[in-house]
Parts: sequence; C-alpha cells; structure tokens
Amino acid sequence: MTIMKSDVLSRLTEEKALPVTLADIEQAAARIVGRVARTPLIRSRTLCERTGQPVYLKLETHQPTGAFKLRGAMNAILLLDDAARKRGLVTASTGNHGRAVAYAARELGVRAIICMSSLVPANKVEAIRSLGAEIRIVGLSQDDAQEEVERLTESRGLTPIPPFDHADVVAGQGTIGLEIVENLPELAAVLVPLSGGGLAGGIAVAVKALKPQIRVIGISMERGAAMHAAIAAGKPVAIREEETLADSLGGGIGLQNHVTFTLCRDLLDDVILLSEDEIAEGIRHAARNESVTVEGAGAVGIAAILADKVGLSGPTAIIISGGNIAPKMHQKIVAGTTQ
Repeated sequence: MTIMKSDVLSRLTEEKALPVTLADIEQAAARIVGRVARTPLIRSRTLCERTGQPVYLKLETHQPTGAFKLRGAMNAILLLDDAARKRGLVTASTGNHGRAVAYAARELGVRAIICMSSLVPANKVEAIRSLGAEIRIVGLSQDDAQEEVERLTESRGLTPIPPFDHADVVAGQGTIGLEIVENLPELAAVLVPLSGGGLAGGIAVAVKALKPQIRVIGISMERGAAMHAAIAAGKPVAIREEETLADSLGGGIGLQNHVTFTLCRDLLDDVILLSEDEIAEGIRHAARNESVTVEGAGAVGIAAILADKVGLSGPTAIIISGGNIAPKMHQKIVAGTTQ
C-alpha cells in the first residue's frame, strides 16, 4: 500500500501545511527534555543476521512509565495554562497513555481521572492507580471510555488530554523520530506500531521532513486495526474492538478525527497486519534473543520481520513502544504455552 505523494513531501517544509510540523516537534523536544527519557537505539545482532540489513531497536521501554506515551502526554500538559491544569485532567486510555497522564499529573501536581474499558489488562490499571490517579472502568471499548471523558469534561469542566488525536500529543511522540535520525543519519526505514496514529504520524512528520526518502511503515494486528480500516475506506470508520495480545493498539480513531488520520493517510508508506501467533512470536524473540521484555504492541515491528511481511533495503529502526505486559502472561508466551 504505497500512499506517499510528492506534493505531501513538499508540504512538509511549509509551516502549518499539515496538522503537525517539524517545528512543533522540535519545540516539543526542547520542552520535555529532563522530564522524559532520551531512549537508547541498539543494534539487533539476530535481526541483522536474519535480514542482511542493519536493524536497530528504539527502546521506549526505558521511559519512566515503560512506554512512549509519556512524550506526548507531558508535552500536552506542559502547554496547558494554569487554569486548565487546576480544573484537573481527564483522558481515555488502553493503558499506557493513562499511565503517562497519571505520571505527568503527579510530577506537575495536577489531579487526573483515567477512563478505561474492561478490556484493559489489570496490570496496567494497577500501575495507573499506584500513581494516584482516579480510575473509571467504563464499557467494553475505548469508545465507551471516551464517552465518559466527554461526560466528565462537560459536567465537571475537566481538561481532556486525548490519547492520540491532538497536535500537542502527536508532536511529543514525534520527538522519537528526531532522536532516531540524529543517532542514525543513514536511516532508510522505520517500523512503527500503529493504533490511533499519534506515534506513527508524529514520527512520519519528523523523519520525512528531515529526510523524505525514509520509509515509515505502520504495523498493527488483524483484530480491529482501526487506522488500517480508515485508510482503506478513505475516512474514519467504526470498528469492533477485539481482544488481542497487542491490547495497546486497540480502539477506534474517532469518527471526527482531526489530526492523525490525515497524517497517516498522507505519510505512511505501508501498513502491515499481523496474526496473534505472529505477535506472540515477536514477544518471544524479544525476550529470548534481545533480552527485552515487550508487550504485544511493542513487539509488532520484530514480529513483522520474523513473519517475512516487510522487506528491508537499508538501515531500519524498529520502535519498541512499550513493555507493560503482565508478568504471568509474558512468562506463558515466552514459554510457548499460550498465545
């Protein structure tokens, strides 16, 4: 699915031609420095040998919250005025964004309510609770949780921090792209977990503005891949959220999506879908061969290579987006006793 267009490339150099610009991302990088980790980019010997190409892992598992989401949440919250912070924060989350908002809120002395569906794993719920945020478990989908956010925003005047469809959140996630290009100037491709599109869209803006020839490939699961369905339909569409090992990639993108659909539609060079077995193999490989604990969403780039679903033709970075998997589940997957 090659969807890159030359006119879009040229627009990347024009201020505000897209919902998020390179300047926005550079400003975010300066804003969050010291509050968010600059994560390591390590060479994978096993994946280099398998592909015959230089392959590197960008370890967002090294963030204080165990996932990349802290970048976007911190940037968005730092940009709020005092009045908006004092009203309190609210968000919907499949786990990692909620943890990021809770962490940032605690660091900045702000109260937060995190709304999640019953599909969010218990370990992620407890991690958020331990940071002092109030938790609301609502319904069976991210959309149900978002309805609660909208209700609380209206009834209590809380300030929403969207999980992905917000320019400040996207700019924060895009700082990963800046770091990769700085550390690996010869970069040819980036493999990015794809859900609501905040991570993929932000990275695509950053790397393509700096080096337009870099390919950005979104990777998702076969079960309820909302952004893939939206790109195929040419507009945001409703999808049924399903249980998956890549639980952080679940949920819709919002039928009124304002930012990330445009970025992913215009900037992603391809989208790849994976089975549950393939995702499990990615988790196992990371543990057995890379000594890295990853959740399903964080393993999809590795999984795509192992499944021979992506061809590499130069130095490639894989975004290991998070490691917040329940320990018992991780043990079973690595042992091969369950998906």
